[in-house]
Amino acid sequence: MVKLSVIVPFFNVQSYAPETLRSLRANSRSDFEFILVDDTSTDETPEILDRAERDLGGVADVVRVRHARNGGLATARNTGLDRANGEYITFLDGDDWLAPGYYEELVDCVERLGCDFVRTDHVQCSGRSRTLARVPHGRRGVVTDPRDAILPAGRTTSVDYAYAWAGIYHRRLLDRGLLHFTDGLRTAEDRPWIWRLHREARSFAAVGLLGVFYRRGVASSLTQIGDVRQLHFINAFDQVIEETARDPDAETLLPKAVRTYCAIISHHLTSGRFEPQVARRLRAMSTAALKRMPPDVLSEALDSMDSERASRLRRLRRRPGQGTRTTVGQDEAHEAAHGTVVA
Repeated sequence: MVKLSVIVPFFNVQSYAPETLRSLRANSRSDFEFILVDDTSTDETPEILDRAERDLGGVADVVRVRHARNGGLATARNTGLDRANGEYITFLDGDDWLAPGYYEELVDCVERLGCDFVRTDHVQCSGRSRTLARVPHGRRGVVTDPRDAILPAGRTTSVDYAYAWAGIYHRRLLDRGLLHFTDGLRTAEDRPWIWRLHREARSFAAVGLLGVFYRRGVASSLTQIGDVRQLHFINAFDQVIEETARDPDAETLLPKAVRTYCAIISHHLTSGRFEPQVARRLRAMSTAALKRMPPDVLSEALDSMDSERASRLRRLRRRPGQGTRTTVGQDEAHEAAHGTVVA
């Protein structure tokens, strides 16, 4: 039986994929499965994956998939989940890398704890700089209820640490429908995902195990791009709000979801990364999003924020506009991904 399935999407990462794949080899085991998903790369990534498939095939199971059309990270991960055979599942992005032997330690950790999922620290890398990023959960190596790690609303908690690759997940979560991402989301795809895990899984633990190196500042990464795809955070957080509002503990959990949504809106409004036409759309979509939020919960969230952000969002809330849903469609995002200007 396959012990661990590792899902690795790739898209135009020819400069980084060789290091990623070398690190996978240094984490190989005969009962590990590497699912390499090429999301329609147009550079030399497919050729690199051809060579890696031959190289890795002797030390681990390798599943190779190529999309006919670029679908984005969420869709690529779902492709991998649909092919996964492992008792445990984890993720890696095609421009990041691992410490040797990390996955064996990670499997040992989750089996020792016996919980639904484990979240790990990681190292953020920007040029030569290395920074430790810790799971914002104080109790290490202790199995607890994931719902208890959502609150308090006014502090950074585990649902704000949404990196899918910073952890390992038991297959029973996949069988329960909790590991798939929302198809078509081009950014913030991990926000509804992590909220769903913490609301619906039964047990988790945070550990200090290090081994994932997250490469920041990659030019092709959506965190560095200011086109319409970035606006998918609206779609993502609308989903968080809608699903949390249906939860039996909605009254307790919604203040955290709304406050986080407001903080992300404020961040994007002041980032300065967007083209003028996208910035205008951001303001319009953010106004509509604020008008859709539960008014009492929103007022409470704004009261709890610093005066600068609260004033900015209150002005936006007062703008004329409808509270109906305004989202970025998959076709628009696809056009943006392939160089078409979206107004």
